[in-house]
Amino acid sequence: MSIEINLQALLEAILLAAAKPLTEEQLLNLFEEEERPSIDVLREALGDLQNACEMRGIELIEVASGYRFQVKQKWVPWVGKLWDEKPQKYSRALLETLALIAYRQPITRGEIEDIRGVAVSTSIFKTLLEDREWIRMVGHKEVPGRPALFATTKGFLDYFGLKSLQELPSLPDIMNLETGNLDLLEQPLLPIPEIESQLTAECLEIAEMEEMEDVETE
Repeated sequence: MSIEINLQALLEAILLAAAKPLTEEQLLNLFEEEERPSIDVLREALGDLQNACEMRGIELIEVASGYRFQVKQKWVPWVGKLWDEKPQKYSRALLETLALIAYRQPITRGEIEDIRGVAVSTSIFKTLLEDREWIRMVGHKEVPGRPALFATTKGFLDYFGLKSLQELPSLPDIMNLETGNLDLLEQPLLPIPEIESQLTAECLEIAEMEEMEDVETE
């Protein structure tokens, strides 16, 4: 095999077939030692592959867990018509809780409740911790009662197409939740080849203020 000629096509095949994002190390480990490209050559090929997608319906991006192909956001409305099932809408309470964890992490449940002014239901934490695996417990705050501290996971970053928390959009008025400024929680880009499961999974859709009551139910 000629690495110089076939590396870009090989990487495209690998990433299209992968069921999850792959890191540079994972990609390199797929090669036998005698044919393994250098990290610089690998990165150059990945860059060329990203540029090659400029006029295509998919793109190659790097998220927290590695590289993956996904449908470009502007084509999602058309692609979504392939499936009848509509994504479930999450409550405003869940979206606010997730936003606070993302921007104020690590944060305790009590601190979230103090900011929002209402209690956070157990079902919301179950959804974020267990069902979606978007948050995790990262320790305990050294105050009486030692409440648990929560932060976001790589799964959260992957789902929203982010490489790191530094890529989160600026939200200086996160404290002013009544403004409804939760635009960071748009529907994620759809990865390939898991596009069907993403479309039929629960997706975040922010309802307009007048259509949602500020309740703790989902």
